[in-house]
Amino acid sequence: MSNAASKPLLSVIIPVYNEEKTIHLIVDRVLGTDWPLEIIVVDDHSTDRTPEILTELAQKHRNVLRVLRHERNLGKGAGIRTALASVTGEVVIIQDADFEYHPEDYPVALRLIHNGWADAVYGSRFLGPHRVFLYWHYLANKLLTFAVNILTDSILTDMETGFKMFRTDLLRSLDIESFKFDFEVEVTMKLFLRRYRVCEIPITYTGRDYNEGKKITWRDGVHALWAIFKWGVLRRSSKRTI
Repeated sequence: MSNAASKPLLSVIIPVYNEEKTIHLIVDRVLGTDWPLEIIVVDDHSTDRTPEILTELAQKHRNVLRVLRHERNLGKGAGIRTALASVTGEVVIIQDADFEYHPEDYPVALRLIHNGWADAVYGSRFLGPHRVFLYWHYLANKLLTFAVNILTDSILTDMETGFKMFRTDLLRSLDIESFKFDFEVEVTMKLFLRRYRVCEIPITYTGRDYNEGKKITWRDGVHALWAIFKWGVLRRSSKRTI
């Protein structure tokens, strides 16, 4: 690997909503990454102790960590859009505020982009070690991924993964419109339909169940289906810019 002085700055976007139990721990894990970085946390109007904890973290890590806040709950996509306006790094990754995805998996993805082999990198939960549970979530993910693959002539194994890394200029050029979890569909459809180079790597996934704080529901699956139809069919058939 090239020395630290030649490494591009990595911007880590962390959308947060009611993660008082894990936010300080995930920030510590991100800070342990051996790469120059900045962390931008967007608090999506949390109602627990998350805002208080973030204030403490921002004071403790003021040279690295910035906290932005929404006045009302808007969703993951909105948090990413808010953070992206403040990003200064050449590479950006979306990091969930829980322990489902691990910063220890950053280096492989970073090397692919840093060495010029990829414009974006997806971490697949199904290619690496993963917690074995929630069959219906797995099945829904596979169906959504299959639909995207058909429409974009791609071979992704995990379109809905929360581990997505991009060149910052590329992510900004996509002009993301989504506010909620349909971000995953929109960004994927745009990447493939515009023929950017996307690599997929195995990652470790330690998923949560609902008792542990998992937030995605069947409604998000319905929104994802609508997003696939919107970006893969309506926008293309109307000849609007994808």
